[in-house]
Amino acid sequence: MIYNSNQIQEIIPHRYPFLLVDRIEEMSEEDIVGIKCVTANEMQFLGHFPQKHVLPGVLIVEALAQTGCVLLLSKEENKGKIGYFAGINKMRFKRQVIPGDVLTLKVHFSNQRAGIYFADVEASVDGKVAAKGEIMCALGE
Repeated sequence: MIYNSNQIQEIIPHRYPFLLVDRIEEMSEEDIVGIKCVTANEMQFLGHFPQKHVLPGVLIVEALAQTGCVLLLSKEENKGKIGYFAGINKMRFKRQVIPGDVLTLKVHFSNQRAGIYFADVEASVDGKVAAKGEIMCALGE
């Protein structure tokens, strides 16, 4: 493990109930792998859906973005900045994510142009793809 949840909170500004990455397992210059442990105690399951809990796709995408932001904001030149969504492309959802699942969040930054960072992202459970696509983000003060 590279970062636990307390260390992640020193890098990105997200807090409960919106901190969606629990730990960072791997990190290099362009790639990062995070983990989100999904539990029935999370706020979204009060309404999505009370009888059949399913992690909303938008929260899977947010967890991927937060994972990517850990990589960007851990770099010395970006410390103290905030990551903002600039776009989401070709995002596809392949399977449901439910309480008890351990979501593996993979982010690969492929390009940067005009202050926009482009990343290929994939979320999986037990090696099976749950969501896949591309996100873009910008850093601000």
